[in-house]
Amino acid sequence: IIPGLVVGAGPVRVLVRAVGPGLGQFGVAGVLARPSMTLFSGSTPIASNAGWEAGRVAGDIAAAGSSVGAFPLAAGSSDCAMLVRLEPGIYTVQVGGADGGTGQALVEIYLLD
Repeated sequence: IIPGLVVGAGPVRVLVRAVGPGLGQFGVAGVLARPSMTLFSGSTPIASNAGWEAGRVAGDIAAAGSSVGAFPLAAGSSDCAMLVRLEPGIYTVQVGGADGGTGQALVEIYLLD
């Protein structure tokens, strides 16, 4: 999956999520078991994630998701999420299987500011 976004005025803070395992609670079969995502500015990677609880911002990610009405990601899941501040420009999010796997996934991008 490769969605894109354009930031016209900024900087803006966004929450980006790539959900695979979390879709199971909605009855989606064949989910992407271990998603990974990379955010690009042009062809330059600027952030990546392969597990939303990795790093020290899991609480901030959960709070941001709650503030925009996103369904919560389960503790210990391998769904992906990141909080980033973006300057005006064109961006893409590349999502694939961290282990080369395939399956159903959902990419969400929420404006926080």
